[in-house]
Amino acid sequence: MEDSTQSIRAGEEFDFRAVERYLRDSIPDLRGPLTVTQFPGGHSNLTYLLCFDGRELVLRRPPFGRKAKSAHDMGREYRIQKALQPIFPYCPKPLAYMEDESVIGSPFYVMERIRGIILRRQLPAGLTFSPEEARKLCENMIDVQVELHHVDYRKAGLENFGKPDGYVRRQVEGWSERYRQARTEDAPDCEGVMAWLADKMPGEAGRVSVIHNDYRLDNLVLARQDPMKIVGVLDWEMATIGDPLMDLGGSLAYWVDRFDSPEMQMISMVPTTAMPGALTRAEMIERYAGKMGIRIDDIDFYYVFGLFRLGVIAQQIYYRFFHGQTKDERFQAMIIAVTVLEQTARQVIAASKL
Repeated sequence: MEDSTQSIRAGEEFDFRAVERYLRDSIPDLRGPLTVTQFPGGHSNLTYLLCFDGRELVLRRPPFGRKAKSAHDMGREYRIQKALQPIFPYCPKPLAYMEDESVIGSPFYVMERIRGIILRRQLPAGLTFSPEEARKLCENMIDVQVELHHVDYRKAGLENFGKPDGYVRRQVEGWSERYRQARTEDAPDCEGVMAWLADKMPGEAGRVSVIHNDYRLDNLVLARQDPMKIVGVLDWEMATIGDPLMDLGGSLAYWVDRFDSPEMQMISMVPTTAMPGALTRAEMIERYAGKMGIRIDDIDFYYVFGLFRLGVIAQQIYYRFFHGQTKDERFQAMIIAVTVLEQTARQVIAASKL
C-alpha cells in the first residue's frame, strides 16, 4: 500500500556517484552501496529514493525544462522544513542541501523518508474505509491543516519567509501573469475568471500563518497500521507566510466530492468519491471554520482562486510538454484539466453571491 518506485525516466537521470560522495561527507553513518530509483508520481519537482543499506532517503530536485520565475527554490524548501520540523513533526526531516549546480546540474536537497500510505487517484488494493473511518480521516486532514495554521511562525524563525501585507493581491496578480505567460494556443484564455478574482478580492483579513499552499490528500502520509492517522505532510515547495484561507481554498480545489460534475470527477487526483462517508467540501469548510473559530463569508473567492491556481499549475506543466521540454507522457493530458478547472471556476462564479 506504500508508494513504490521505478527505474528513472529517460532524461531525468543524474550523476549518482557525485551525489553519493557528497552525502557520505555530509551525513554520518551511511553504509553499504547506494541504489537510486524514482517516485513516479508528482508533476513538479522530481523525487528519487536513495537507499543505503536499509536507510531510506529522498532527494528532490527541480524539473528539467522551462521553470516559472522564483519556482522550484530548493534552498527555500529545505530551510522551511528545517525550521518547521521541530515544532510541526509531520514535516519530513531535512538532512542536506546542495546549492552548487555542478554536482547534478541543479540545486537539490535530501531528507528522511516517512514511510506510510499515500492515497492516489484509486484506493490501494486491499485498503477500504468504512463511512466512519472515511469521515475520521477527513476530519484529521482538516485538523492537521488547522494545526499548521496555528504554528507560531515567528517562534519558528520564519517571519522572513513571506510578505503577509498585500498577500492576496500579489497572488491574484502573480498567478494571472503566470497563466498568460504559460498559455498555449489550445488553452482557454481565463480572462473572465482573472477579472472576477481581481474585482472580488477581500480586504486584509488580519490572519497570518504558515501555509502549505499544496495541502491535499495525496500529499499526506498515513500510518500503515492506522490509515486514519496522519504521520507526514509532503511537498513544501510552495509554503510561505500568508492568509490561511488561501491555503484552504487551494485544498478545496483538489477536493472533488460526489456532487461535482462528471468532468471534475474525471480529473480528480484523490479517491474522495470512492470513500462513502467522506466529508463534502461544505463540511470541510464548516469543520475548518469551527476549529479556527472564525466565520468564512467569502469562501467562493478562495475556492475560485484555488481552482484557477490549480489550472495555472497544470498549464505550466503542459507548457513543458507542448514545447518538447519533457518526455513525460502524463503531461499531455494536463490541457484537459486546465479546461475543466476553468469551466468549474466559471460555474462557481455564476452561482456566487459575492
